[in-house]
This record gives sequence, structure tokens and C-alpha cells, in this order.
Amino acid sequence: MFNDIGPLELVTIIVLAVLVFGPDKLPKVIQDVMRTVRKIREFSESAKQDIRQELGPEFKDFEFEDLNPKTFIRKQLDNEDLGLKELRNGFDLKKEMAEVTDAVHGRSPESSSPSLSASSGDRIDMTKKPEELAKDDRPPFDADAT
Repeated sequence: MFNDIGPLELVTIIVLAVLVFGPDKLPKVIQDVMRTVRKIREFSESAKQDIRQELGPEFKDFEFEDLNPKTFIRKQLDNEDLGLKELRNGFDLKKEMAEVTDAVHGRSPESSSPSLSASSGDRIDMTKKPEELAKDDRPPFDADAT
């Protein structure tokens, strides 16, 4: 419940509690706070049980933590029925990036290797140069550009 409170903050809270309530009343205040926390927990557990009973037997495995979007997505990605683990394990990012790099540089995939291209030190011209057209040729038409 209080996972994000550090030791310095805890000491500060204790000192403030002693100063505000005094050493005589502090144990009674702590007991009252703990009793209130227990009642709130019992109330929330009772409400969860009532909701589960009202939903019926088809929702007996329903967990309220699944309503958190992060938990829901994590649970769906780990689902064995979808086969996403096989897809994730079969995806080789380095190979895919090498193929994209080869396509950009206009090389065939089997002729290049990452170690040769990284160690060659050649400068690559990334500017587009227009192709020379014959007199009778029309310029290329891109329907998406107009």
C-alpha cells in the first residue's frame, strides 16, 4: 500500500504525528486508523464478491485488476491462443533492418554483409538525382502527389 514512501519520508511522518497528536494519544490514533483501513478493505472485498455473484458463473475467473489497461494488454499479448509469442520470437530485427538497408542502398541481400558495409567507410550519396528522359518520354506521373 505504501510502496512509494522512502525511509526519510516515513521518519518525517512519524515525527509530525508525535508533534501533532502527542506521545500519549498517538497509540489510540494509530489503532483508529488501522481499524478504518481494515473496514475499508472488508467493504471492498465484500463489494467484489457481490459483483462476482451478480455476474454469474461465466465470469468466475474475472479479476478486477484486468480492468487496468496495462494488465489487460499484457494478458492478451501473453495469450497462447493467438500465437503472438511465436511471432515475437520469430521476428529478427537485425535481419529486417539489414534487408531495409540493402533495399535503400540498392544492393541485393545476399551480396552485402553488415560487417563489410560498416567497416568500408565509403560515403553513400543519399540525394535523389533525376533520371535523364528521352525527348519523347513523358515525366513519371504520381497520382498520390497531385
